[in-house]
Amino acid sequence: MVAYLLVSCFFFAIDQSATGGTVSKWNGFEKRDFLVNGRKAFVVVPEKVAVGRPWIWRTEFFGHEPQADIALIKKGFHAAYLDVQDLYGAPKALDAMDAFYDQVTQERGFSKKVVLEGFSRGGLFTLNWAARHPDRVACIYNDAPVCDFKSWPLGQGAGKASPGDWQKCLKAYGFTQKQALDYAKNPVDNLKPMADAKIPILHVCGDADEVVPFGENTMLMYRRYRQMEGPMEVIAKPGVKHHPHSLKDPKPIVDFILKHAPVTGVEESAPVKPARAEKDDRKEMLANAHLRGSLIPSRRKFDEGTGHVVFMGGSITEMDGYRPIVMEQLKKRYPKTQFTFTNAGISSTCSTTGAFRLEEDVLAKGPVDLLLVEFAVNDDQDAHHAKRECILGMEGVVRHVRQHNPKADIVMVHFVNESMLEKLAKGEEPLSSRAHEEVAKRYGISSVHVARELSRRILGKTMTWNEYGGVHPGKAGNQMAADLVGEVFDQAEKTQLGKQLVAPYPLPEALDSGSYSKGRFLLNKSITLGEGWELSTPNWPQLKGECRGRFKNLELLWSDTPGAVMTAPFNGETLGAYVLAGPDAGTVEVSIDAGPFKPVLLKHAYSGGLHYPRTVILASGLADGKHTARIRLAKSESKTAARIVRLAVD
Repeated sequence: MVAYLLVSCFFFAIDQSATGGTVSKWNGFEKRDFLVNGRKAFVVVPEKVAVGRPWIWRTEFFGHEPQADIALIKKGFHAAYLDVQDLYGAPKALDAMDAFYDQVTQERGFSKKVVLEGFSRGGLFTLNWAARHPDRVACIYNDAPVCDFKSWPLGQGAGKASPGDWQKCLKAYGFTQKQALDYAKNPVDNLKPMADAKIPILHVCGDADEVVPFGENTMLMYRRYRQMEGPMEVIAKPGVKHHPHSLKDPKPIVDFILKHAPVTGVEESAPVKPARAEKDDRKEMLANAHLRGSLIPSRRKFDEGTGHVVFMGGSITEMDGYRPIVMEQLKKRYPKTQFTFTNAGISSTCSTTGAFRLEEDVLAKGPVDLLLVEFAVNDDQDAHHAKRECILGMEGVVRHVRQHNPKADIVMVHFVNESMLEKLAKGEEPLSSRAHEEVAKRYGISSVHVARELSRRILGKTMTWNEYGGVHPGKAGNQMAADLVGEVFDQAEKTQLGKQLVAPYPLPEALDSGSYSKGRFLLNKSITLGEGWELSTPNWPQLKGECRGRFKNLELLWSDTPGAVMTAPFNGETLGAYVLAGPDAGTVEVSIDAGPFKPVLLKHAYSGGLHYPRTVILASGLADGKHTARIRLAKSESKTAARIVRLAVD
């Protein structure tokens, strides 16, 4: 067990710098690292992807005795891992696994039925998660697995206790010793959901295992599972202890998995593009790099020797994706310029949040010379905005930047998800990019339509969705986006910079007079907290659901007391709340100027396993002037809470 921990710790030591989108190699295959709610995760990508995108999910000790994984990758499986170490299959680990599953199935197109693989303590994860989600599991391969934490790490039976692990286990579950001993949902006690779903299970074990005793783990589970008519096979290795794991020849393991998650072929690969077509292809590519104007103000500033370039958006901006490539391209294009680069990307945030946080996250750092902004994907999938909401946020960003610096250049970058691709394939423009393009045209802003360019390449069979990299683009997708930005600059530089004064950009009449062009956050100290409200940092380890690292040390306005009221004076036409909406997110009721209370739901579709950052509008269409808002937590049949990062005003 200790040896495996060393293997795993070493494996992650080489990936400590990964913040999202990092690409490396593992056993000759491409490995893509990323974060899920602040937890390290990765997938290993096959050279040829099997139809339906099957995948095997190793829950612990990835890379140890990997022969079965490698054999499956060669057959077109992805291999995946999420770091939930030291959580021993506890509910908080399962919540994190839920978020990982949602991301790889929704954003990377992985099969809804996963093959689970649990080595040693990893069995607690595979079996507990399968019992929670039996409909999501194709089959399970466990290797010398822990099936009852009372056996290991407690050592209540024939095995050796691991006191340090036992204390970590108690902490993970939030149990006292007595509560742990009374717990009746260890895998050996909770087999019915899997048996009812007829999930096929294979265990490979040494029958002389001294760490995770064979009899009180695998064999106890086998007897009970078979009595419930659950399909289970056991390969017992005579005289073998806890080590070594797996089989030298993994064929029996691979055959079992392929029987229950068969491969029917591989996805069609993109053919190599003939060299003679490159010129025509670039011409078609230019159609998706829309230059409006000549970017003269920012180019002049760069030529003079300095420049403030801001990247704003969601996770596609926050991660190390297209942003660092564009930064390097700009430094090569303007080698004498001293650039200041600001990364204003925050995962999951849409244009509404962007408009309200712009002042603190961007403008407070000084006038912007060039802004690259992307919110098309999050406005589409995370916020599910109507067209007006897309305009209110994006136009708010544009007008506010131009009010702050009338000579600021802006380039919109429209990235893409699967549903947007489906619309483009039908000849339809996705709602979010269509709304953002209306804003771009109104203000003469250049735009880069990554979504259309990818659709063109997929239809022309010169790139696949897998090669692009999914919703969070891989190396090829990010390079494509950066190249499109470069094309905009190439076109702009056809116009020579003269010596005349650079005129400020005109500010036309707004597309929507309600756009959040004066968005800002209220100071938390300006708010009067009634009994039941606090301004403090939540005790995140005690709460269900993950919280991203950037928010964990923030003081939040929060309450879990039904009926608790806080009072906020503000000046503006719109009031919103930038919230962390987690599994317990409830409803707040809002009264403006002593008017009736109106309910506003805080929870989001992605709140199940994550305290999801989003902005909800509490009141709008108010007379421009001073107002007083009273905000109270609504009563509910279940325990709910409100956690507000900041109140937002326009």
